[in-house]
Amino acid sequence: MQSCTAAQAQAQANALSLLNNLAPKIMKLDNSNNSNGQSFAGADDDVFVPPLNFAMVDQGIFRSGFPDSANFSFLKSLRLRTVICLCPEPYPEVTSEFLKANGIKLYQFGIDGCKEPFVNIPDDTVREALKVVLDVRNHPVLIHCKRGKHRTGCLVGCIRRLQKWCLSSVFDEYQRFAGAKARVSDQRFIELFDISCLKSNPLSFSCSGK
Repeated sequence: MQSCTAAQAQAQANALSLLNNLAPKIMKLDNSNNSNGQSFAGADDDVFVPPLNFAMVDQGIFRSGFPDSANFSFLKSLRLRTVICLCPEPYPEVTSEFLKANGIKLYQFGIDGCKEPFVNIPDDTVREALKVVLDVRNHPVLIHCKRGKHRTGCLVGCIRRLQKWCLSSVFDEYQRFAGAKARVSDQRFIELFDISCLKSNPLSFSCSGK
């Protein structure tokens, strides 16, 4: 079994490799403005802007806040097959049309973005979302909520438990994205979530504890 340190190192290496591949495209965002802060004509054609709190979870799995039209070119570069939205609100029409036009399937698992102490994260909903993530036929997949912090953090935390990460490492990752708004209730949910019914699903993640 890989140690938590080894698993994290592998995950970070995967993320670094992805960002290195995308860096030249993202850099075009800086080059699209002249010295007066004005955009050059046609600069938007190749501008790659990641969604808020974008990061690579593992090979073929990404996380972020809610993507909008400014992020479409970046999302196309990921060659996504699936998007998992954890927000209950109706999906924006412009984003929905982008997904359809690019053959990206949308799964929406609505979880209310409540604040402590009124937090109710439904186990069944998270379990169904995890089944979609664990199916490699859905990869590459993007997981997102509104800001990519709490609901996304809970789902990713459950993924890490399936990968046999120690809880301290799982919580470190959660807190890195949640920042000052980290919730004890989210971390308690991650710790107590029953992953036993999902252990039969194949774990093909590159930083899995297999």
